[in-house]
Amino acid sequence: MRKAFICPSKYVQGEDELLNLGYFIKTFGSSALLIAHPDDVGRVRGKLDATAAKFGVTLVESGFRGECSRQEVARLREAAKLNHCDCTIGLGGGKAIDTAKCVAGGEAVIIAPTIAATDAPTSHSAVMYTEDGAFEDYAYFKQSPSVVLIDTTVIAAAPPRFLVSGMGDALSTYFEARATSAAFANVNAGLPCGAREGLCPPAKPTRAALALATLCYETLLADGTRAKASCEAKKVTPALENVIEANILLSGLGFESGGLAAAHAIHDGLTILPGTHKFFHGEKVAFGTLAQLILENAPQKELLRVLDFCLDVGLPVCLADIGVEAASDRELLEVAEKACIPAESVHSMPFPVDAGTVAAAIGVADQLGSAHKKTGR
Repeated sequence: MRKAFICPSKYVQGEDELLNLGYFIKTFGSSALLIAHPDDVGRVRGKLDATAAKFGVTLVESGFRGECSRQEVARLREAAKLNHCDCTIGLGGGKAIDTAKCVAGGEAVIIAPTIAATDAPTSHSAVMYTEDGAFEDYAYFKQSPSVVLIDTTVIAAAPPRFLVSGMGDALSTYFEARATSAAFANVNAGLPCGAREGLCPPAKPTRAALALATLCYETLLADGTRAKASCEAKKVTPALENVIEANILLSGLGFESGGLAAAHAIHDGLTILPGTHKFFHGEKVAFGTLAQLILENAPQKELLRVLDFCLDVGLPVCLADIGVEAASDRELLEVAEKACIPAESVHSMPFPVDAGTVAAAIGVADQLGSAHKKTGR
């Protein structure tokens, strides 16, 4: 059996870690193209100036326009060339990070998230959008980022909703990896060598990936509520450090090398409902996780544990929590049909899945979540 595992070359996490950014730039040369929203640059300007001065490097600001589009990537590649940049930095949220990956093409890229809202920083993939912000395609690179640099002080100062959304994304990691492992389904970690193009066999998950996904879930249960409180207080504590690691590193390695299943496919289906558009990725994935547990008829104790965790940290447990006050059977079936297209990860479940069973699982998850939210049990 062919297995695969992929990860960044370096992952560094700590308080005020952005002050060491210049050190990592120096491993590539003396200058870096900084891809970041102006607001994110403003939040950490003092640290950027300090690290540039300390290590004698130049940060070339790019005026990032906010979308990871082909046009923006082409513009920024030209900027990197004109300024003789030795590496690329993606600083901020998901779109800046993905744009940096695309500009770098998998070479000499440093990822510095300012929020812990998703597990994208460690991955070797990016989501491409049109100039208007509509989904266009996925991009894959031959390797994961060279450096993932996490400044926990910056993340502690961000709005707590971002951290909670990251917990929602991370919550699915164990359950999807467990399903993928049971199904002997394929994982994204096999893609760099050409499995996606049919140039070599696809790869299955490693035991290491499932172990990391399990630790991710255990960490959320142990430290999630205290981490949220730390973020609300804008203080770095051991609980916050642990959850940042779970949201970014453990979930990132867990999803890419452990596999995705129904939770993320259901998230993708939910995006056809306009009410969900103002909610974060991880918030919708959390509800998708509940629907996956219903789909696989998970033990009641496990389902209740996940419901309680979601309520404790403020994650959605029903459709109303993600902007869908009322959904008809027809709408739920349309969501399920999108979740069940041939390319979707729902087919990594260890049993046959169709739109009818997925629609039923979404409806039951909504009903149970609504009841649990009212009664607290």
